[in-house]
Amino acid sequence: MKKIHTHHFALLLLLILSTTNRFQTLKNHSLNHYHSIADSIIRSSLVEKKGYRWLKELCEIGPRLSGSNQSLEAIEWAKSKMIVSEFDSVWLQPVMVPKWVRNDIESAHISKSNNYQGKLLSIASLGGSIGTPINGLTGKVVEVKSFDELANIANNVKGKIVFFNRPYDDGLVNTFEAYGKAVNQRTNGAIEAAKYGAIGSIMRSVSSQKDNIPHTGVMYYDSTISKIPHASIGIYDADFLSRAISEEPNLEITLNMNCENLSDVLSYNVIGEIKGTIFPDEVIVIGGHFDSWDKGCGAHDDGAPCIQTMEVIELFKRLNIKLKRTIRCVLFINEENGLRGGIEYGKYAAFSKEKHYAAIEADRGAFTPRGFNATADKEFISEMQSWLPVLNKAHIDWIRPGGSGGDVAQIKNAKAWFGFVPDDQRYMDVHHSDNDTFESVHPREMQLGTAAMAIMVYLLSEE
Repeated sequence: MKKIHTHHFALLLLLILSTTNRFQTLKNHSLNHYHSIADSIIRSSLVEKKGYRWLKELCEIGPRLSGSNQSLEAIEWAKSKMIVSEFDSVWLQPVMVPKWVRNDIESAHISKSNNYQGKLLSIASLGGSIGTPINGLTGKVVEVKSFDELANIANNVKGKIVFFNRPYDDGLVNTFEAYGKAVNQRTNGAIEAAKYGAIGSIMRSVSSQKDNIPHTGVMYYDSTISKIPHASIGIYDADFLSRAISEEPNLEITLNMNCENLSDVLSYNVIGEIKGTIFPDEVIVIGGHFDSWDKGCGAHDDGAPCIQTMEVIELFKRLNIKLKRTIRCVLFINEENGLRGGIEYGKYAAFSKEKHYAAIEADRGAFTPRGFNATADKEFISEMQSWLPVLNKAHIDWIRPGGSGGDVAQIKNAKAWFGFVPDDQRYMDVHHSDNDTFESVHPREMQLGTAAMAIMVYLLSEE
């Protein structure tokens, strides 16, 4: 092997150092540019609060359950906002959606008791439930906390109303984990109760808020098992009913609900975009589900997050920020009780000639930003850690492996999927209930979340 002379080695070392320094200088220049853009995005979002003002308008329309007149009015409202904001393209994608209506009768009371005769109970029909007979449904109540416990008393269920009373676990830090461990009594409770001959079922609201406001949400039936009415009950009344049953095992309650399932109707996804300047056929999708339950006005779930994704594009237009890739906002319809909007857009993405580079879903309310869940190659997630100094300006502390969201997960050919994660400690206070109002959204938290998503989208586009 030939010797490397000392002066040759010195020259080689100088060349390496020079190249490294030039790279670092370029990198620092790039990061400085991103910091400057991030500062502009954050300031404009926090000062102008356009998205928060939009949310007030949206909430004045009312709740947006799939197939409702309010949902169609909200769809036209969002389309108009995108057009006025001069998105490059705006269109509606047709989607057939289920139509369930709550109607005007929804009550429960204790109808047989020595001590509590006539006491009213606060209930909410669960989404997809059938109604009761016209004169209501009366029966003795059996209380259980799990499906296994229900199976153990199978011989004592026929002709009765099953009361699922498993509480939300306040001892868990992750509120979505606590929700997940309690929610199957809502989704599958009617199926499990009907297996053993129950005539109806009620379940303790899945909520971290200690009040008497019942939370709704989707529930399911099995085509091979009889359908029975299914409702949620407020936390205070759930606790009361549990005590009353222990005192009087023969206590009876009467449910009266006239909710019903109707034929599918036509609805739409709302789509708007700005075209990329260099890679217009590479698309970054941002969005959330535009439908809500029919309690409250769906401010956190999912009105504010949808508007945040709309305002991301409006911010780029407002600040005259040009992006390499196309940024597309999709407001998906029918996530709450069908996911049909996400499925329909997924079909479009599968056959489109465009490349879906990345997709971000916002469906956790509009609280203070915390991080992004990412479904992507480990190398890509690792590389994105270098972006955190820029993202941290909007309080984003982490990017880590995790689920994105039900709608964007339908875009099967994307390279990466993300879920925007705000702080979750108050989300289950309002989720699917009359607590989910415009007043429950803090403008600074919402606008900082908008800025966080805009910065993430900008980094994805440019890097």
